[in-house]
Amino acid sequence: MAAAGVSPSIVEYFGGEDGYRCGYCKNETGNLSHGMWAHSMTVQDYQDLIDRGWRRSGKYVYKPIMNQTCCPQYTIRCQALHFQTSKSHKKVLKKMLKFLSKGDVSKVVNEEEPMDSHIEDVGACDFAYKGESHVSQSELTPLSVDHAERVENEDQDTGEKKEEGTVQKVESDSLQLRADKETPVPGEPSHSAKVVHAPPKPGKGADLSKPPCRKAKDIRKERKLQKLLQNQTCTVEGSQLQAADQVFLLQNSKSKTNQPKSIEDFVFVSLPDDAQHKLEFTRFLCDSPLEAENAPDGPECGYGSFHQQYWLDGKIIAVGVVDILPYCVSSVYLYYDPDYSFLSLGVYSALREIAFTRQLHEKAPDLCFYYMGFYIHSCPKMRYKGQYRPSDLLCPETYIWMPIEQCLPLLEHSKYCRFNQDGKAVDEGRIKELGRVRVLHKRTVMPYSVYKKRRKGPSDEASVQQYASLVGQTCSERMLLFRS
Repeated sequence: MAAAGVSPSIVEYFGGEDGYRCGYCKNETGNLSHGMWAHSMTVQDYQDLIDRGWRRSGKYVYKPIMNQTCCPQYTIRCQALHFQTSKSHKKVLKKMLKFLSKGDVSKVVNEEEPMDSHIEDVGACDFAYKGESHVSQSELTPLSVDHAERVENEDQDTGEKKEEGTVQKVESDSLQLRADKETPVPGEPSHSAKVVHAPPKPGKGADLSKPPCRKAKDIRKERKLQKLLQNQTCTVEGSQLQAADQVFLLQNSKSKTNQPKSIEDFVFVSLPDDAQHKLEFTRFLCDSPLEAENAPDGPECGYGSFHQQYWLDGKIIAVGVVDILPYCVSSVYLYYDPDYSFLSLGVYSALREIAFTRQLHEKAPDLCFYYMGFYIHSCPKMRYKGQYRPSDLLCPETYIWMPIEQCLPLLEHSKYCRFNQDGKAVDEGRIKELGRVRVLHKRTVMPYSVYKKRRKGPSDEASVQQYASLVGQTCSERMLLFRS
């Protein structure tokens, strides 16, 4: 069930028999997908849906028919806590820092531009508007809970046996961002053994009996952290975000000089006082079908859909939309000023969103993945998402996540693949009891078994069966399927 105080999801299923123009290969009728209109949706329902291959474009939620569509689209996620910054990623981050600090970056467009156009959303637009719902708001408002409960108990009145279903919560593996404090670092002496160093002879090296010398950079970091902590109270929301970002960086900065730089070392670094440019960020809720939620163990900003604005010297140069969900940050799309394409804003925004995911994990331990939409191997221009490692692809048949390294050889032989090589494995979330699907009919919530008896006209069981098989048993028992 939905969280306390949160209305249940209400969806209108449209099926998916007609083909549409593909935004990847330009086939006029090759894009095949199932779709539904989300009048409202909880963040938990959407989390469970994208873990079954669905994705939203505005209020339209669609799922490609993987074994039929011209360009199969596989849901891809990055394990943000274990993210490994590649050389090309570091190049983009350093280019941004150089531009902000010195303002002398060569304005050459980077051909490796991920997250810039989000073609999957462009491809979805054709059918999104064709399938737009015209149901009035009054029809979508359920009657009182007492009335709904009486209707749901009609099965018992007719002598039919109704079993209590258990709604299983999907749990992501809890990943650790930092190594255990007790784990010995290779090359360092064990803390259990007492090491005594004799003072060196004059001119023969450092005196190991004295505290080691500290780099000026580390001392500046510590002073900066102390200063930020003393001035935590800020009146401007944007300033609060900047202060929080920098505190996060300094608290999680590398302690060993031989460790590679983390993404935070690039994204949240402090600029010199004489920096040529100033890049600021603002974040606020935006209109979407997702219902904003707040939870005691959730991120401070809450769950829902957010605009992330990128301001350069007081001018907005890019806007990204992200959905903050129970187990992930899902990137929806990004649009930006083409005059600043030389900054590779697509790459930069993706890296910043990964860092943002890691930051949210500090307060919400279950939130540890960054979803990048769809990976389309059959379209070379869309393979860039596989460069964000480590990443997983979703098996289109069993809905199990598989490491992308295991999937790529299969995709080289066939554009459609079942990634899970266990032939006995099945979709554990598949529909088992169609009668338990929740329906909203004439403002009354009821199980499908009751609605089927009340319905007049031809049977719609085939359509409801298709809908339930695609969203799975758990979502079909939580969401309300609107029937006119």
